[in-house]
Amino acid sequence: MRAIILAIVGLPLALMHPACGQNAADPDRLIREMLPLFDSNRCAIFSDTAERLFCGDPELNRLSARLSSAVQDRLDRIPNRRLAIEENAEWIRNRNSSCGIFRNQRLSAPEINYIKGCLLKQTEARIDILDDPNFDCLSSNNAAGLLICSDPDLAAAKTDFNSMVVGLLAKLKGDDARRALLEYERWSRERDRTCDLADKDNAPLEELSSSEACLANYFKRKTAELAAAKGNPGRIFARPPFSPLPDANAVDLCIAQIHAANACEGFLSVKRVVELDSEIATASAIVTAEIEMSVLTPFAVCSPIASGCTGSCWDSKSGEAKPVPPSRASLTSGRRVSIQKSFAFQRTDGGGWRCETAALQPVEAGVAMSAP
Repeated sequence: MRAIILAIVGLPLALMHPACGQNAADPDRLIREMLPLFDSNRCAIFSDTAERLFCGDPELNRLSARLSSAVQDRLDRIPNRRLAIEENAEWIRNRNSSCGIFRNQRLSAPEINYIKGCLLKQTEARIDILDDPNFDCLSSNNAAGLLICSDPDLAAAKTDFNSMVVGLLAKLKGDDARRALLEYERWSRERDRTCDLADKDNAPLEELSSSEACLANYFKRKTAELAAAKGNPGRIFARPPFSPLPDANAVDLCIAQIHAANACEGFLSVKRVVELDSEIATASAIVTAEIEMSVLTPFAVCSPIASGCTGSCWDSKSGEAKPVPPSRASLTSGRRVSIQKSFAFQRTDGGGWRCETAALQPVEAGVAMSAP
């Protein structure tokens, strides 16, 4: 039962605000009386209103299995599951807000009935959307996704490309699979920089059309590379970690290596890498960049994940990157973290550039922002 509920909720739900209501001696009495499965399913272990309702109400409980199946079907058909999980977490936050679910909530009977009806309606609609074969395109929220989904040829090319990537990823396990997924994500960011689509998420479609040819060439080239691997993921994902130039793409590769070494992929997703400055000599280079990351799973503001994956501890009040005393405060799901850091590179004998920076700590500047 717990597994089903967690599959639906995915990431922590939006927090709830105080309200007046029930007998302080037994705050669960009313919801226990209104939810027939509350005691048998041990729903008291959940603190969130939505989790308790999905656990204890027969209609919502049955619907939870359908939603879990629809979510899993989507995860099985796309290479980057983390983006789907991130999108699902955003939907949960929006659903809770729409249904009036807030932190530390004590509810009356009419409020419980209202929230139940709202959850039923929202969940049925979510299942229908997830079952739509066009949803993966419709859920795109960046410039590249918008442009790809507006062009049937680009959409078909992306589908073929993703299918090949999924096949290769399925053959990898453990650390190899983690590194391959980070590399796949990096491809998308490098593609967007190359095709002049980075930082254009709010641009109208007509302003993006000049990038269509670049995207078509990208999918043609990458699909040919995947086909040439003949089903061997090692030919794609086990390449020397060198970059042709010391630039934003090289920094992105460096970050992927650092995140893989620190097992960061379950906690953070790199959203953008922007080159701010560079100093390039014959055999060495320093590239200063801004890196923006999105929090997928909460972690303590000063912890091994904070220092290893973001390069700093974080002040929970100001959002600044700086040393802080031990605290129970966390960076919650959906928060954005932006850091500035200089990365060192060394030219290899083959003419490529190898990252010499082994850790993100320390950073030159940083700020933790609220969820968009």
